[in-house]
Amino acid sequence: MSDKVNTGNNMEDKKLIKNARKPEGKLGHEILDRMNKSHETMARWGVSHFNIDETDKILDIGCGGGKNLERFAKQIGKDGCVVGIDYSEVSVEKSTDLNKQAIDDGKVKVLQGSVSEMPFEDESFDIVTGFETIYFWPDFINDLKEVNRVLKKDGLVFFCNEAVYREGKMDKYEDLIELLDMKIYSEDVLKSALEKAGFKDFQAFIQDENEWICVTARKA
Repeated sequence: MSDKVNTGNNMEDKKLIKNARKPEGKLGHEILDRMNKSHETMARWGVSHFNIDETDKILDIGCGGGKNLERFAKQIGKDGCVVGIDYSEVSVEKSTDLNKQAIDDGKVKVLQGSVSEMPFEDESFDIVTGFETIYFWPDFINDLKEVNRVLKKDGLVFFCNEAVYREGKMDKYEDLIELLDMKIYSEDVLKSALEKAGFKDFQAFIQDENEWICVTARKA
């Protein structure tokens, strides 16, 4: 059995890449350090598609290494806040370390928990984001309904992925999908799922060169 896996772009160490789903231990720290760097260009492209106000309360689901928490914390004022949640203990530790000053300043909080049952009151956030995370959500429609619950009316949901489903072009992801038990979504499936979960004003943006996708929608 090969110790390498085709990620769609490169052959990578299987044990390392397996930690992309739920980072654990030394390899978990390693993959998170790498994600903070390798996802940065995609993340900057993605966040260019929506605006942040200084007073916004932002939730980042699957906050990973915490780079996007750091980004958002620089864009809000004293009346805003940024909260990260992740079900990986290592991710919570990494995000906390990276954002220590902002946490001490009261601008950022990092919690361990699941998207399926989040420890927040109804209508707590103006914006909910997810970078490279919805592939792994256990019950996509119901998890989106949980996102809807914690968003304020007309609040924004935003997802950004490095892979988008395209008919007849998914062979290169087969090994990765099997290894990580992940789902790669098309624009149409994302639109349908978000509408079923109570969202409106769906928009999708695709960067063809890298096959990146980001989508936005608002709570109806």
